Amino acid sequence: MELLRNAVRPYAWGSRTTIPELLGRPVPAPHPEAELWMGAHPGDPSHVIGPDGTERSLLELVEADPVGQLGTTCAERWGGRLPFLLKILAAEEPLSMQAHPSAAQAAEGYAREESAGIPRDASNRNYPDPTAKPELVCALTEFHALAGFRDPERTMSLLKAIETPGLAKYAVLLEAQPDPAGLRALFTTWITLPQAALDELLPEVLDSCVKHVQGRGEFDVECRTILELGEAHPRDAGVLAALLLNRLTLSAGEAIYLPAGNLHLYLHGTAVEILANSDNILRCGLTPKHVDVPELLRVVDFACGEMPVQSGERGSADGPSAGKNPADRRLSVYRTDAPEFELSRIEWEAGDGGEVAVHDVGPQILLCTAGGLQVTADDGEQVELRRGQSVWLPAADPAVRVRPLSAERTQVFRATAGTC
Repeated sequence: MELLRNAVRPYAWGSRTTIPELLGRPVPAPHPEAELWMGAHPGDPSHVIGPDGTERSLLELVEADPVGQLGTTCAERWGGRLPFLLKILAAEEPLSMQAHPSAAQAAEGYAREESAGIPRDASNRNYPDPTAKPELVCALTEFHALAGFRDPERTMSLLKAIETPGLAKYAVLLEAQPDPAGLRALFTTWITLPQAALDELLPEVLDSCVKHVQGRGEFDVECRTILELGEAHPRDAGVLAALLLNRLTLSAGEAIYLPAGNLHLYLHGTAVEILANSDNILRCGLTPKHVDVPELLRVVDFACGEMPVQSGERGSADGPSAGKNPADRRLSVYRTDAPEFELSRIEWEAGDGGEVAVHDVGPQILLCTAGGLQVTADDGEQVELRRGQSVWLPAADPAVRVRPLSAERTQVFRATAGTC
């Protein structure tokens, strides 16, 4: 049970205040700070801080003793690799629009690019590793996103509300077939438009969105988002693709799960994100980075409808005793079908107290996002976590209990492998 020092990723879309404030550093930072990584990702692994202050890469620890760090089941299932990565995500500006492959797609794509001799760090590489990349994002503040294809009938209402002559000739593709096949046809047409046609259509759409917002139309939020994206990326087909996606506003504690193929775009806000330990991204647009349209179309899932939003399943007990333990009301588990990870949240309101037992199965990372807490192992070892701090719990360690250090509101997130 040891504290972690974690890497900060300085992407341009990040915030200059969120992560520095969380970590107790001077605000604003000299440059945007977008993500705080916790885990054993080869690109930026966390460092475990020993009792004497010395540090060692978590990646090195896992590679040196996969069974002790991960447990036998997890080490065998994931080839001695920590399967998840935990992040704080601080989005001041929109990210790129993207989707991630399934396990089978990732394995096939990786093998294909290896055979072609494409360097793993090449800018045109789609599959730097052979693993899937499902993810779940849980809001810490109000969090805005586009995710999953909206119901076609609802999208047709939006397209009619901002209809222009140029837009109408494309919208008929969805009107004639208001289902996933129609969405595929319209999406494919838009993202493969010649630049000249795009340069003619986009200004029409943006002007119509301005009028819709000025008239306080039904799709005000959606049109404001299109205008924001159009201002940042004035000649990008991703602006049109954004018209097809669900526009979501998550409150703190609400989460969305993004399985393989889900097209999504994070817009603004702060969140805890857990994902498979992979770099496989197929970008659709709104980025200067590599966009491989044929490969993207192989990966994107055109299933449509409302995007499920969850607040976490309360309690840890099963059967007739579920919910009767006072600790159950403090624990929320975010259920997914991802074998790589599971995320849960433990929260004490101001003035609340009491211990919560943390399961002792597999490797774990605990991240404190509000207040402070004491982590006590069954062997008596203790560590204090302040806001922004995290601790690594290897599988070989004994079970732990957590409790607040004070009467203030306290919150901790627990990340572990889904199959361990």
